Order: sequence, then structure tokens, then C-alpha cells
Amino acid sequence: MSAEATNPEARPEALPELRRRGRTRLDLRRLGRAALLGPTSRDRLPDAIGHVAEAHRAHHPDADLSVLRRAYLLAETSHRGQMRKSGEPYITHPLAVTLILAELGAETTTLTASLLHDTVEDTDVTLDQVREEFGEEVCFIVDGVTKVEKIDYGAAAEPETFRKMLVATGNDVRVMSIKLADRLHNMRTLGVMRPEKQARIAKVTRDVLIPLAERLGVQALKTELEDLVFAILHPEEYAHTRALIAAHAGDRDPLPAIAGAVRAVLRDAGIAAEVVVRPRHFVSVHRISLKRGELRGSDLGRLLVLVAENADCYGVLGELHTCFTPVVSEFKDFIASPKFNLYQSLHTAFATPEGYVAEVIVRTRQMHRVAEAGVVALGNPYTATATAAAAATSPAVTSPAAADCDEERVDPTRPGWLSRLLDWQQSAPDPDTFWNVLRSELAQDREITVFRADGGTLGLPAGASCIDAAYAQHGEAAHGCIGARVNGRLTSLSSRLSDGDTVQLLLSHDASSGPAADWLEHAKTPAARIAVSSWLASHPDGAGPAAAAPRPPLSVIGARGGGGNAVADLPDAPVRLAGCCTPVPPDAVEGFVVRGGAVTVHRVHCATVAQMRAVGRAPVAVHWRATADCRVTLLAESFGRPHLLADLTEAIAREGVEVVSATVEPPVEQRVRHSYTLQLPDATGLQALMRAMRDVPGVYDVSRA
Repeated sequence: MSAEATNPEARPEALPELRRRGRTRLDLRRLGRAALLGPTSRDRLPDAIGHVAEAHRAHHPDADLSVLRRAYLLAETSHRGQMRKSGEPYITHPLAVTLILAELGAETTTLTASLLHDTVEDTDVTLDQVREEFGEEVCFIVDGVTKVEKIDYGAAAEPETFRKMLVATGNDVRVMSIKLADRLHNMRTLGVMRPEKQARIAKVTRDVLIPLAERLGVQALKTELEDLVFAILHPEEYAHTRALIAAHAGDRDPLPAIAGAVRAVLRDAGIAAEVVVRPRHFVSVHRISLKRGELRGSDLGRLLVLVAENADCYGVLGELHTCFTPVVSEFKDFIASPKFNLYQSLHTAFATPEGYVAEVIVRTRQMHRVAEAGVVALGNPYTATATAAAAATSPAVTSPAAADCDEERVDPTRPGWLSRLLDWQQSAPDPDTFWNVLRSELAQDREITVFRADGGTLGLPAGASCIDAAYAQHGEAAHGCIGARVNGRLTSLSSRLSDGDTVQLLLSHDASSGPAADWLEHAKTPAARIAVSSWLASHPDGAGPAAAAPRPPLSVIGARGGGGNAVADLPDAPVRLAGCCTPVPPDAVEGFVVRGGAVTVHRVHCATVAQMRAVGRAPVAVHWRATADCRVTLLAESFGRPHLLADLTEAIAREGVEVVSATVEPPVEQRVRHSYTLQLPDATGLQALMRAMRDVPGVYDVSRA
């Protein structure tokens, strides 16, 4: 887990700042009664919203609280007389949701919309009234939350209603922020519901809302939701985890002493840092107990080190790894490679002389805010200030568009995964496909970045293949993809990509090209799967290329004819160059005596050399004569097109090279392989010859045999 979380016993609403960890849990029942009976003087905020104002001012000292007062008065008046199933006045719910968001550092517009989020749905207040009183932004968010609130979580309605939720989130991520805080408060008070309804709501929270909270980076909400769902859906494991925590409560906790040692090390190194112990939440304790078996005191928490600058993070890491024994397998750098949800930190672990293993998270204070609150910490995404902050935090930020209540807006804080979901959900052929792919996409917990050959980047889920990269880069034009080069090497389209790979996609120019049915086995992203499925459905006769057939053995003529410039240290022994690797000067070579007494010369890295040595064959020393001419076999991979063979042989002739023999294999998936055995007047011209062959239109690779 990337975010450690809240104290499992206290479960505070959120902990965006460590200095606020001691904040007293609020009595929302008392606040609800105060909302009905307390003073509402126009010259100050009502007492019931005073806690929200205090939390908001802690993050935004210059915030204008008058709009919150007006929103609270409208919400309290419109909800007056309504009660929750728990018996509390209904106003306690929007107050609690708003307090959760205020603790996370949400800006004033979000808090205003949060106070009003149920008024249009449950009272006589209209959107026009909200727009007239609070402006277009608040109206836009309240309308989005209202549409999400109307979602029917029944099994039959889930696909289309979650499509609406996704679109609402894409239009403004603040909509989902309010929905997540709303669900958190509802989960806290779920005890008044029947057990079967508790289970149904908990399952939806687990399958969709918790993954969305993870994707939006709102870890403070996600971790508490996980614990609440865990308690409802897995009561036995939850009880066992509580017992584990209780059993260690009386033991001496080694983490404070370890934290003290870390403080001393950093103080001596001159690094200003705050070191605190972060207790794990219930689900995290459960997972680590499954991973490590018997728990020790240091397993129930982690150390969090907060510094001022990015460079200080690596300074802390260096000191920890120098002064303690690091556990190398636990090191992860999410600063150089941020996670898809904006999360940045250094993760490491070290062993103490007493035998404890302490996990450590190192981050700046700004990283800490984003790690806890995710997109909520970025403020209003439609202001220039927030756009600049988002650009500084995330490498993949788009430009904001003008806000309009009736049109989709481009959100500069929108993560790449959300943009992909919004793109493919429009082309999902049916609700079931959308629902299945949505759950699959949300289940992905890691994203990779690959580099395009033109210098751009692609964000893909972990485990994505070249097929996914093709559709992410080229859209429907990827139907004609016939191959790829990954890190300069030709590979199949089914090859999985890793973080940091460079991928060059090879597209056919034949308009009739289409994907093969087995592409679905390797496509991981929704866009690729839907595009391939749609093409196959519209071409039932299989007009696309057939699956690749095994290539016939490559016949190379004349490559074994003689020894060229190679001389073996074995008098009178005939020498010949191996056809498997066709060595040329100045390749490092070795020879082996074969049947008949001849010496066959191989490049030292040839697989045959390893086989010969494995069976005990002794190598023979070989060197090159001073003469420069040589013979070599080259393989050319190309698209099929007219006059290609003529153009290739003309390019070879321009380099002054003699063609000894040539072989052209039958096309496979519009790809053609040529082999040429060539006599070069000078071995130093080999690289120039290969470049000239690659420059021929349609040729995408030339290599030694």
C-alpha cells in the first residue's frame, strides 16, 4: 500500500497535516441539534459550522467564509424537519461530509457544494436557485453530485449508472471527491441498516468507490473505507486483526526508539526533517500478517520522514542506507516515477541491531498533502494557480477549458487513466461490456510509462502489451499494426511492456489490414479490447490477416564457401566461416575443429560457441588477415510492396558491394524477409551498407544473420 493511514482505533476523518493528528473527534449528533437550535446571527458563522470553518482556515487562512455561512443557512433551512435513519437531524450529514473535505484541505467552492449536495435531491431547492445564489461553479458541482446520488446500485442498473458516475467525475473531479466523503460518512453510520443492506452497500464500496478513491489519490478516505468494508464483509478476519493489535498493545513498541535513532542520524547529517510513527490501519495489518506470519511490534506501523525539498528526500535515503542495514527488496522510488494517482514518496526499509525491520516512507510536506488528499489537495482545477500546481505535481496535465455547466470540461488534474476511461466508455458496445471492463480497469493498481519512437510518452496499465501501445498511440489505425520494436529490437505484438521501454510500432499501409482474433488474448486496455472486438464483429469472414504461420527455414547460399580473411592457428587446416553468425573483421572470433579436420569460425557470442564448450570441445585460436575484403549475410525485414527487391539491390550496388546470393521468403502478415550473402571490398563499410539498406522505403530492420 502506498498510503499508511489512520489510527485504526481513532479513525479520524482525515490527517492531511501531522500537526493536526491530535484533533478531537467531533460529536456530530450535538452539532446536528445545534444546527436546529443554535444562533444564526448574520454577523458570524453559526456555531454548528464553526468546526468546518476552523478546519478550512487551517489550510486556507485567507478564505472568505461568508459563502460557507450562506450555504449552511440554505442547507439547514431546506433540510429542517428531515431526520436520518439513525435518528439524527439530516443537516448533520452535509456538515459531516463538509468537515471531512475541509480536513483534507478542499477549497471553498468544493465545501460550498458539499453543504448543498443533497438540497436539490431531497428538498425544494432548485439548481437555478443554487446558480443564482452561489454561481456557475457551485451549480455545476451540485448538479454532478445530484446525478451521482440518483444512481441505483442494484445489479441490473450498475453498468449504466456507473457510466454516469464516470462521466460526472470526468467533468469535474470534485464531484467524486464529495461522493467519496458522502460514502465515508454513510459507512460510518451504516450500523442502523439491516445486515443484508450493509453487505450490499459495502460490496459496491469495495468494487468501485474504493478503487476510485485510490485512483484519485485520496488515501485518507480510501484507507478508512477499506477498514469499514473489512469489518462488514469479513467480520471474522476483522475480529482476528483487532485481537492482534490488542495483543501487542501492552508490549513495548520499538518504533518510537527507532524513530529517535533516525532523528539523531539526520540531525548529525544536518538534514532538517520531521520523523513520526504512523500506525497501520486494520486492512494493512491484516495484509502484512498474511505476508509475514507472526507479527512483531515494528510491523504495526511505519516511520514517516517529512522534509522540505525533493533533494532532501534522497539525502535522507542515503543516510538511512549508510547508517543502517537496508532491505534492498523494499526500496521503491515513486518520486522519480510517480504513481498514476499523483502519489510521490521514497519507500525503504532497514534492519536494526535488535533484529527489527522498520519500514520508512520519505516525502516532502507537499507530497504528504497530495498523498493524503490526492486531487482534493490541488484545489480548484479551473484556476491558473491550480493548473500550475497540477503541472508541477503531475507530468501529464492537460490545459483547462472554459467552464460550462452543459459541456464537458477539460480538467488539468485529470489523471491519464480517467481520460482513457472517458474515451473508451463512449464506444463501449453494450452496458455489460462497459461494466466488465470498468471493474477490470479499476482493479489495476499500477501504471507504467513507455516512450514512443518520436519522443512522446504513453501511460499504460502494468502488464500492457505492444497491442495496447498501438491503440493508445494510433487509435483505429492500429488495426494495421504488423509488428513492433521494443528498445530497438524486433518483437511480437503480444510482448508485454515494462516501465521505461521505448516502443516503435510498425504499421502496414494496406487499408484492408485488420487485427487477428488472438489479439484479444494479449490486449489489456479497454480501448484496445473494444476496438479489436468491434473490428472482428464487423468482419465475420475474417478479412484480416491470418495468424502468423511458422516461417520456413532460412536458406543462406554461399555463406559456408570459404574462410574469407580468417586464419586458424592450425597449420594446413581448411577454414570456413560459420553460416549461423557470419563473422567479419574485426569481430572477435573462435574456431572449432569439425568432422573432416576443417576449422569453422564463429563470433565469440554465437550460441554455437557455448554449445561447443558445453560438450568439451576445445577452441582453436583464429585471427584476421590484413586484407580488408569479407563475405557476410544480412537479413532485411520489410513491408511487402512492388519493386522492393529492385530498390534493395540498387542500394547495395551503390555501396560497391557484390551480391553473391539472395533469398526472399513468402510474405507473412504483409511482412517479407530477405537474406543477402554479400562480398564487401572493405569490412569497415558494413555499417554504412546496413544504413543504406534501412533507408530503402518499406524496410524497417536490417541485421546480421
